[in-house]
Amino acid sequence: MTTTEDPTNLYRRIGVRPIINASGTTTKYGGTKLRSEVQKVMNQASTIMVDIDELNQAAGKVIAEITGAEAGLVTSGAAGGLLLQAAACMAGSDPINMAKLPSTHGLKNEIMMQRSHRFPYDQAYRAAGATLVDVGDGRRVSPWEFEAGFTDRTAAVAYLFSPFVSRRALPLEQVCELSHARGVPVIVDAASFLPPRANLRRFIAEGADMVSYSGGKAIRGPQSTGILCGRADLIEAAYLNGQPNSDGIGRSAKVCKEEIAGLITALELFVDTDHEALAAEWRYKSQSVVNALQDLPGLRVEISDAAPELDEYLRLSARAMIYFEKSWKGPGRQAVIQKLIDGAPSIRVGVAQNGLGIAVIPVNLADREEELVASRLREILTGK
Repeated sequence: MTTTEDPTNLYRRIGVRPIINASGTTTKYGGTKLRSEVQKVMNQASTIMVDIDELNQAAGKVIAEITGAEAGLVTSGAAGGLLLQAAACMAGSDPINMAKLPSTHGLKNEIMMQRSHRFPYDQAYRAAGATLVDVGDGRRVSPWEFEAGFTDRTAAVAYLFSPFVSRRALPLEQVCELSHARGVPVIVDAASFLPPRANLRRFIAEGADMVSYSGGKAIRGPQSTGILCGRADLIEAAYLNGQPNSDGIGRSAKVCKEEIAGLITALELFVDTDHEALAAEWRYKSQSVVNALQDLPGLRVEISDAAPELDEYLRLSARAMIYFEKSWKGPGRQAVIQKLIDGAPSIRVGVAQNGLGIAVIPVNLADREEELVASRLREILTGK
C-alpha cells in the first residue's frame, strides 16, 4: 500500500468493514486512534534494536516521574498490569515461587475485594492463581466487615476505579489504612479512569501500592499497552514475573520496543493536553446529537455531564445519552443498535449507565461524524 492510498483499503481488501466508533474507547471496536506523533515514534523505533531491560528501566523512570510513584512499568494493557500485580503480591521476586504460578500452594493467595468492585476483568487476578474473596454486598461494606475479610492468606486488597461504581464503597484512603495496618498491599485498577490528568498521581498519593492504567483509551497510546506504577519492590517483582526476565506467568504478556516507545510518547503528550478544551469539543459533539433527537416524544436525551454531583472524570467525558421511556412507541434499543450496525457506514454505539439506553460517546468521532450518527439515529428512530 502506498502512502497516498486510502488506508481503509487495507481492511476492505481482506473483507473487513471500517466502522464509525461512537462507543468510546471500547477495545472491541478498535480502542482509540493513535496520536500521529505516537505513530511516527513507533515507526522509527521499529527500525532500531535496543536492550529491552534498559528500555524498560528508562520507561519506568518516566512513568514514576509522571505518576509520583517510586517506580513504573509498561505492561500489556491494563489487564496485563492486573496479572502482574497479583503475581508480584503472591510470588514476590522469589524465583521458586515465581515458577510455581499459577499454582499457589504454600503462598498467600487471597485477594480481597469489596463485592461492589467485582468486574469481568478481575479474572486477570485469578489467571495468576489468586483466589478472590468478596466482602460486603453489591452496594456497600462496613469497616468491620472489611476487617473481618483478612486472613493469614491475604496477599493483597484490590480496588476498582470505574464510572458508576457504588459511591457507598469504602474510600481508597480508608482501605489503604486498614490494609497497611496488617501489612497487606492495596492494588488499584484505574484502567479507564482518565482524564483528569490528576488521576495519574491521585491513587498513589492516597496510599495505593500499585496502580494499573490503560495505555490506550484517553492516553491514546498503543491499545495493547498499559501503565503499572507503585512501590519499587512490588514493581520490581512485577517486572521479574513478566518478560523478558521470566518464562513464567507473565511471559504471554510481553510488550515490544515499539509499543514501549509509543506509550511513553503518548503519556508525555497526555500530560500536556488541554483536557478542558478537549472536553468542550466532546460536549459540543454530544450536544449536536441531543439537539437532533430531543424533540422525539418518548425519548429522554441528555448530556451525561450535566449533573453537578458527577466527579471530574465524568465532567471531562461528556456523551449523549438516549433513554427509552415507557411512552416510547418506536423501535426498541436493541433493534436500533442492530440497524446502526447493519447500515452503511456501520456505526457502533455505547450502552447507557443502566443498560437500558444508548450512549453516543464522541472520543473517536472525526469532525462532522457526530452529525452523521445523529442523522442515522433519527432516521432509525422515526422510520423516516
